[in-house]
Amino acid sequence: MTPPFPLRLVGQRRIAPSVAHLSFLRADGAALDFIPGQFIQIHLSGRDGQPTKRSYSLATIHDHALGPGEAVDIAVAFVPGGVATTLFEGLREGDAVQASGPYGRFCLMPGDANRRYLLIATGTGVTPYRSMLPLLEQAIVERGIEVVLLFGARSEAELIYADDFRAVAARHPGRFRFMPCYSREFFDAAGPDARRGYVTGPLAELAPGADGDIAYLCGNPNMVDAAFEALKGYGLPVPQIRREKYVSGK
Repeated sequence: MTPPFPLRLVGQRRIAPSVAHLSFLRADGAALDFIPGQFIQIHLSGRDGQPTKRSYSLATIHDHALGPGEAVDIAVAFVPGGVATTLFEGLREGDAVQASGPYGRFCLMPGDANRRYLLIATGTGVTPYRSMLPLLEQAIVERGIEVVLLFGARSEAELIYADDFRAVAARHPGRFRFMPCYSREFFDAAGPDARRGYVTGPLAELAPGADGDIAYLCGNPNMVDAAFEALKGYGLPVPQIRREKYVSGK
């Protein structure tokens, strides 16, 4: 287990009605290098006063060894009455929290030889894909792969980091498709790749196949389970389906 280190808040902004983007710097001056897709743990006290932790994927768009003085970004979903929510809502710029990590293997693998990545997310589960963007663009250029990002949200207002994904789609037309899926309020200006309903809906038209696809699933556990079963139904072997579930803890 890595020893904890201090993170000092240097910026924050709302990116959805109940989600904030928080930027930190290591207060000890050290670097926090990580592999895109990994997460850190924030240390806090539970309601019983006992130490507890919450995990957050790193949202920093990452294409090099992260050095001292470079921001450590996370997306935080606010849960009414949540212990972590109370902590983050009370933070002001200059305040510090304790963290540890990075952890996790929800990452792009150097040996991947697939022709397409299917990235599926709901809510803040899209955060690791933001950090992967430089590696995905590199794979598009060097290996000629395709990337399809299916991002489920109730409305456009909850579609965090959409501008980042749309910018990559504009740079790589036909190679990077950003497909927002609106379960409640459809956004007419979202473009031809937008869909109504849940993220599992467009899978039939995408026709996943064992011979060319690797899928990533991140977000609500029910979505992850449903998409996992759907992808297996299309013939994707389990090793070609990589999963991470997000649970909003209080």
